[in-house]
Amino acid sequence: MDTTTDSHRPDHGPACRSLAGLLDGIDDKQLAAPTPCPDYSVRELLGHLVGLTVAFRDAATKTLGPTTDTPPTDSVPQLADGWRTVLPAQLDGLAQAWRSPDAWQGFTRAGGVDLPGEVAGIVALNEVVVHGWDLARATGQVYEIDPASLEATLAFLEPAAASAEAGDGPEGLFGPPVRLPADAPLLDRVVGLSGRRPDWQPGA
Repeated sequence: MDTTTDSHRPDHGPACRSLAGLLDGIDDKQLAAPTPCPDYSVRELLGHLVGLTVAFRDAATKTLGPTTDTPPTDSVPQLADGWRTVLPAQLDGLAQAWRSPDAWQGFTRAGGVDLPGEVAGIVALNEVVVHGWDLARATGQVYEIDPASLEATLAFLEPAAASAEAGDGPEGLFGPPVRLPADAPLLDRVVGLSGRRPDWQPGA
């Protein structure tokens, strides 16, 4: 299997490792805490991540079925025991699956939506990057993410934000975008375009 990547096929590995590195810093007492996703507690966000890592891994390998056909909004995500072991392994599997050039070809499905493989790959990266920030911010941890992942995510979010601001589409992909100056930190700009406030704090 060819595992090379280029600018059109970003490597999901660094972002997946960044997210996995947060898990040991989560205290069980924080599982009920709020997150920047208003509908998710930390527990539910982790459950969402457990589900999406399988779904987008299977989307990459074109293993279509229940994991790729179910919209994430169908039910509140549940978090099973063993997530501290399961989630890192699934993040590794997700990254490895998207290293195959075949993953980016043709059409696939995720969340019950058919879409080109090249789009699904960027959506998967965006989910990991943005939800990694959500998790870090909700649990009081520093989020260290590589610039290449941020640049790819920014390029994905920008068109939807521009369309929303022009009144030509819905209010961004995840909510009304929060625009920041061009010289703002890259992570803050990504977070803002995802509909989040970069200064979000629990209880604020």
